Amino acid sequence: MKSDHSHDIGAKSWLASANDAGTPFPLQNLPFGVFRRAGTNEAFRGGVALGDQVIDLAALSEAGVFSGLAADAARACAQPALNAFFDMGKHAWRALRHALFALFGSGGPQDAAKRCLVPQASVEYGLPARIGDYTDFYTSIDHARNIVKLLRPDGAVSPNFQWMPVAYHGRVSSIGLSGQKVRRPCGQRMAAGAHVPDVGPCERLDYELELGIFIGVGNPQGERIPVASAEDHVFGLCLLNDWSARDIQAWESTPLGPFLAKSFATTLSPWIVTMDALAPYRTSWTRPAEDPQPLPYLSSAVLEESGALDIRLEVALETAMHRRDALPPTRLSRTSFRHQYWTLAQMVAHHTVAGCNLRSGDLLGSGTISGPSRDEAGALIELTQAGHAPIHLPTGETRAFLEDGDAVVMSGWCERPGYARIGFGENRAQVLPAKWD
Repeated sequence: MKSDHSHDIGAKSWLASANDAGTPFPLQNLPFGVFRRAGTNEAFRGGVALGDQVIDLAALSEAGVFSGLAADAARACAQPALNAFFDMGKHAWRALRHALFALFGSGGPQDAAKRCLVPQASVEYGLPARIGDYTDFYTSIDHARNIVKLLRPDGAVSPNFQWMPVAYHGRVSSIGLSGQKVRRPCGQRMAAGAHVPDVGPCERLDYELELGIFIGVGNPQGERIPVASAEDHVFGLCLLNDWSARDIQAWESTPLGPFLAKSFATTLSPWIVTMDALAPYRTSWTRPAEDPQPLPYLSSAVLEESGALDIRLEVALETAMHRRDALPPTRLSRTSFRHQYWTLAQMVAHHTVAGCNLRSGDLLGSGTISGPSRDEAGALIELTQAGHAPIHLPTGETRAFLEDGDAVVMSGWCERPGYARIGFGENRAQVLPAKWD
């Protein structure tokens, strides 16, 4: 998609908080989620973030302020999950986005729209879709290189990494939202020099900085999605923390891959930033000339021209001592999604090349997002050199891996000269002690 009037940096809203310089949710963003008023038995329904408010799409639908395709789309959003809306496709997504842009723009009507606003401070969120399947990719060459240097003497990335987006199927039942309390997992570990594994609480708990990719429109089983049109099947992106129990993972990952090390929790941010909103922040995607070039089914001219997205990402850590002393979380790393070795379109195209049928609401994880420098690492195992170089915090504490009570805080945003700064909000989750007798 090319930029259009909804990306105009000069566009303002009659809702004052949407014009604040620090808001992640200006008029140019309009991300989607599912909410209800906190502490009530109201039905969850679709909403859109604007400034410090949520636009209640069920209320807007009942008010009859839209017509045509936008009205149909708003009606589909008046449900406890957004799957039906996702399944309507990009023309419906864009029609509702443009209708909301007009309604809440500075020249739009206000009375009916004002009655459809709910303060974000007074709501609770639900998962934005019924997630049928979850696939986690492994697509950062910098992350892969950092990991193999720690785990393998030769430091060589697996040969298939440069030929295809590697992935595994994850667990849907343990996916939660920002604010999730994550119980430290238990499982088998094999200590260095030991010959028999033991079982107990994870001692090397880690986070993984990722983006969550929500599928909008699926494909029939047996029919692949071409890479050139793959993003037409993607509704939007959120922040994703794919927790990892490194000691459990090291023992169980031979030969099949992670199981208990990844199945205990995955945390999403509540707001999905649409692909339309991300259009101005595209950049070219290139592969180093000396590297294997993508096979034809993973290559297109459009991909090379604008297949990457410059989404800035940050991870911070808040310990119990931070909270005690009223200190802000400590930033651990900052990077960008533009470094990723494989793109969204390539992930979708590869996922379906064997005939797998994606469905509306399916979730893909981008894989850990790391950049080329040390301070761009997307996981503690990289930042601390597998625990051998603990990080020092302003509280006087050190961390090799996460401890009970720690909260991981992820944030993301896009900015570019001539365009508004838009954000993803926050993905926060806290570690609870293991339950183990």
